[in-house]
Amino acid sequence: MDNENLWEAKNRAEPGHSARYVARFAALRADGVDVHGEARMADALLARSGRILDAGCGMGRIGGELARRGHRVVGVDLDPELVAAARNDHPDLDWRLGDLSALSLPGETFDLILCAGNVLTFLAPGTAPAVLAHFREHLAHDGRVVVGFGAGRGYEFIDFFSDVQGAGLRVSGSFSTWQLHPFTEDSDYLVALLDHPSVEG
Repeated sequence: MDNENLWEAKNRAEPGHSARYVARFAALRADGVDVHGEARMADALLARSGRILDAGCGMGRIGGELARRGHRVVGVDLDPELVAAARNDHPDLDWRLGDLSALSLPGETFDLILCAGNVLTFLAPGTAPAVLAHFREHLAHDGRVVVGFGAGRGYEFIDFFSDVQGAGLRVSGSFSTWQLHPFTEDSDYLVALLDHPSVEG
C-alpha cells in the first residue's frame, strides 16, 4: 500500500505483533527489568504537573509512569490494540486514537512532547517532516520535544536533523542514551532534545 504506516504494515504482515509487543514489556516488568529510563529523563525536564503529549504512546508504558510522577499526560497512538491496553492499564488517563502525521489537537499545547520507542521509524515514509511540524504547532513557547530512535531503521539521523530544521524547531541537545551519554558520529541511538529557535539556551 502507498504511504502505509510501517507499524500498521508490520501488523498486517505479522498478525499478533501488537499483542506480542505488549506481552514482551509485561514480561520485562515481571522480571524486574527497568523500563522507565525514558520517563526518568522526561520527568527531569519538567516542573511537577507538566503537561505532556506522549506521541506514539503505545500501551502507555511511559505516559503511565509520567502520570504516576505527577504530570498531566495525553497519549496518542494509531494502533487500537495498544490504545486499548493503555486504557486498561491506566484508565484514568487521556488516551486517544490518532495518526501523528495528521495530529490536530485544537487549542492544546504541551510543556513536553515525548516521542520515544522508535516511533519516528515506523511512520509512513516521507511523513516525518509533517509529524515534526505538528509537534511544533502543539508545543508551548518554552516547551521541549524529546525524540528517541535507533540507527539502521530506514530513517537516517542526518535526515532527522534536516527535518527538524525544516519543521521550525532547533536541536538543543543530542545524546546516545536515555541516561544522556554523548552522541557521536558512531552512536547507534539518538535521543534529541528540541525546542523553538526563539527560546534562549
